[in-house]
Order: sequence, then C-alpha cells, then structure tokens
Amino acid sequence: MPESGQRTTQGNISEAVSGVTGTPAAPGTPVAPGLAAARRAGLLVTLVLGGLTALPPLSMDMYLPALPEVTGALHAPAATVQLTLTACLAGMALGQLVVGPMSDKWGRRRPLLAGMVVYVLATAACALAPTAETLIGFRLLQGLAGAAGIVIARAVVRDLYDGVEMARFFSTLMLISGVAPIVAPLIGGQILRVTDWRGVFHVLTGVGVLLTLVVWRFLAETLPPERRHEGGVGQALRTMRGLLADRVFTGYTLTGGLAFAVLFAYISASPFVVQEIYGASPQTFSLLFGLNSIGLVAVGQVNGKLLVGRVSLDKVLGWGLAVILLAAIALLLMTSGVFGKVGLAPVAAGLFVLMSAMGLAMPNTNAQALMRTPHAAGSASALLGTTSFLVGAVASPLVGIAGEHTAVPMAVVQLTCAALALACFLGLCRPWRTAPEAGTAQTGKAPDPAAQSGKAPDPAA
Repeated sequence: MPESGQRTTQGNISEAVSGVTGTPAAPGTPVAPGLAAARRAGLLVTLVLGGLTALPPLSMDMYLPALPEVTGALHAPAATVQLTLTACLAGMALGQLVVGPMSDKWGRRRPLLAGMVVYVLATAACALAPTAETLIGFRLLQGLAGAAGIVIARAVVRDLYDGVEMARFFSTLMLISGVAPIVAPLIGGQILRVTDWRGVFHVLTGVGVLLTLVVWRFLAETLPPERRHEGGVGQALRTMRGLLADRVFTGYTLTGGLAFAVLFAYISASPFVVQEIYGASPQTFSLLFGLNSIGLVAVGQVNGKLLVGRVSLDKVLGWGLAVILLAAIALLLMTSGVFGKVGLAPVAAGLFVLMSAMGLAMPNTNAQALMRTPHAAGSASALLGTTSFLVGAVASPLVGIAGEHTAVPMAVVQLTCAALALACFLGLCRPWRTAPEAGTAQTGKAPDPAAQSGKAPDPAA
C-alpha cells in the first residue's frame, strides 16, 4: 500500500497515518497491525473523501424539490427539465473516463483540484441560466468537472486499503456521503421558502468553494511517482480494454451500473410522483427523501460493521439485489392499480425498502470490482463510475415518458434495471464459481493483475 508520510507537510492526510513510512507494498501483502490501526484512525482521510463522494448527491438532491418550479420559471415541459439531471449525470460519466486515467498518470491531487475549480465556476453559471437549454449545457459542464471528486475518491481508497478494510471503508463513506441526500432535499426545500430555484445553485457554489479549499489544504498525494502509469490516451484505452476483458470485473461493473439506474429512476421521478401525483408539499417530499436515505445509510452500516468479514461479499450482494427486485415488483403492482387505488404511504414504504437495499448492493459491487484492479485503480474507478452514470442518464428521461401524472414508468424502469442487474451478477460474475477470487474480501489478497489485464505484472505494483 502506498504511504507518503515522509514526503508530505504538516496538516495533510499523511499525518493522519503519522509514523508510517516505507515503500509501497505489493497488493495482497499482509498489512502490519500498526499501519492498519493508523489508517483506521485517519479521520481526516475519511472526512475529505466523504466530502468528495457527497458532492454528487448534493448537486442532484438539493435541486430536486425545485424541479416543478423550474418547469414554470423557464417555461419548459417536465421532460425537458429532467434533462438537466440527465446532462449532469452524462457529464459525470464522461468526465470520469478522462479524469480516472489522468489520475493514474499524474497522481490524484492535481486533476482533483482542477476539476473542483471548474465545478465551482459551472455551478455559479447554472444560477444565471436564462433558459432550460442553457441550464442543460451548464449542468453538463458541472457534471464533467464534478466527476473528478467521484473517481479520485474511489481511487484513493484503493491506494490506501485492500480486502476487508476496503469494503468496510466504502461502507463508512456511504455513512458520510449518505448524510448529503438526507439533508440536501431538506436544505433545498427550505431555500425555496426564501428564494427561488436559483438560490439552490448559489448555495451549491458555496459548498464547492469550501470543499475545494479543504482538498487544497488537507488532501495529500496517495499515488507516489513510482506507481504512476506513463503514456497518453492510447495507453489509457489499452488499460481500460484490459479491464473490460476481465469478465468478472465487467460483471460487477454492469451490476453496479444497473443498480444505480434503479436508484436514479427513483431520484429523477420521485419529485413528480410525490408532489404532483400524491399532492405532497416540497417539504414533505424532502422528509420522505431523507427517510429513504437514512434507510440506505443504516443498511450500509450493517453491511460494513456486521456482515463484511463474516459473510462473503457476493452473498450479501445477492441478497441486496434480490430485495431490490422484489421491491420493484411491489411498486409496479401498486402503481399500475393491481391493488386498486393506493395512497402515498404504501408507495413510500416500497421505495424505502428499495432504497435501503442499495446499502447492500453499491458498496460491495465497488469493493469486489476494485479488488481485482490494484494495477489501475483510477481507470477501474472511471469505468465503474462512467457505467453507473451513463445507465442512470438513460433511465432518467424514461421515467417521465408518460407524463407527470403516472408513476408506472418509474416502476417499469426500476424493475427492468433490477432484473438486468441480477442477471449480470449471476451470468457474468458467477459467484458460485469465482468464490476463490471473490474471496479477497476474506483473505485481503488481490487477484493477479496479469490474469485480468492480459499484461505482465507491474513490478512497481
């Protein structure tokens, strides 16, 4: 594991693991107890990475209560306004393909800072957008820049952790980043009490400035020069091609992406379902959204604190996907009128179960995929994120295809994506056959990179 404690200044991340020095260990090398304890004590690492992973839900969810208002203010139909979400997602997807390989070549810190600065400028521009089309363009740029925080946070986790520790750290990040979707709609709803939707972007601009300063002051480099990749775009594409040639890695990537599409179908449709169909206020929607986020965070902590290390990650992932599928089936039956006319409470309960089960699916797909790719964490993280956001971007406009007054398209998209996620997990990952490889969660040992990339092992890895 790379450590840079001898090379960094006072007050940065390496001081969170002070006293730990030495050259990078090969992936799978047993971690000394002192080093493991120091990493676990790195509260600063956790808070900084948590802030970076919280930025996407802040950018999305704080804006959600304002979607109906934006349709009126910009004189645009709901389907067009939902494209502002799609544009941001698409930008985050494409941006990760660029930033991930850049971070493998130039380190984590510089690409991250550049992305954060552009994110602040793009968010400020969103607040000034005169038309829906202009807002869509600025949201695309906001997503492109915001991708740096998403992809590099995952890559830093892979730099510092392996095996069980990595799976647990992803669950810890879910706890921190899970606060964002809980408070973001609440903040958005309260902002709308005193100002219009543009005020939401003013607040997001301030959050971006603060996070940029925190990263600049406290986030040290976690990828030392001797472990960086040389080469340009061609080398990055070859690396990604090697990753995608690994059937199991591709299976986890698709599984995670489709599960994220289930989540984003909810995120995109729920403002209209809850407020337009069931007549709830923006504040009530915010409270329900926060409750669902609490369920996701709580189950994520059960995963990290109780299940990881005791139950195989594949088994827990399978349980999570099964519950998501069952919840999606129940939602389709309720919204299509099979049970007659149902109120908000049963639909909200189904959404709560669906969201909570994400706490079993998302951290474990990330951990299982990244454990196979210690040789190219940035590129692997980019592929994971790009797949998730692209599939989510496709799912977003589909949930509104039948208008604002039916929730059936949301349930159909969720059920379809949940079924495909389970099919990819069973068909590509084949957990019953890849148990020894997936057992990295139990042994802390990563698979041989050469077996997955088709290249000779990197001696510096």
